[in-house]
Amino acid sequence: MANPTVLLETSSGDILIELFQDKAPKTVANFLRYVDDGFYENTIFHRVIPGFMIQGGGLGARMDEKATREPVQNEADNGLKNERGSIAMARTRDPHSATAQFFINLVDNDFLNHSQPSLDGWGYCVFGKVADGMDVVDKIAKVKTKSMGMHENVPVDMVLITGASRFE
Repeated sequence: MANPTVLLETSSGDILIELFQDKAPKTVANFLRYVDDGFYENTIFHRVIPGFMIQGGGLGARMDEKATREPVQNEADNGLKNERGSIAMARTRDPHSATAQFFINLVDNDFLNHSQPSLDGWGYCVFGKVADGMDVVDKIAKVKTKSMGMHENVPVDMVLITGASRFE
């Protein structure tokens, strides 16, 4: 069975993501539920840090946080690495707090990988990779950013996710 894929349509271009259901079944199911519900439509990439990652999927155009479902169990111990082009779940300090926000790694970020089942060792769950559109990811990584309230590294010119859908 082929891995599911999701097309993220953004104001900067399209990004096709392959999901690794066999390695992160709960995380992929959670992400696909948000996709199927249309949750990501009109959210933004609200955190862009060149040489690190781009993060989105939880805030609207007015930097308003969208209501989410319950957090998903962290599956970062699945053997997948936070390497260039991989997509992982964003979370708070609590290892099991990921809901809807995700990030795409711009470089290999080994320090985000699972090392042990502890507060500092859990890591960030990789659940897929960019199959096509890394040029778009790199384009987003180059936008000018600013601080906005409690948020840092916010694009000056909004990078909108106009849609997310399963891609066959």
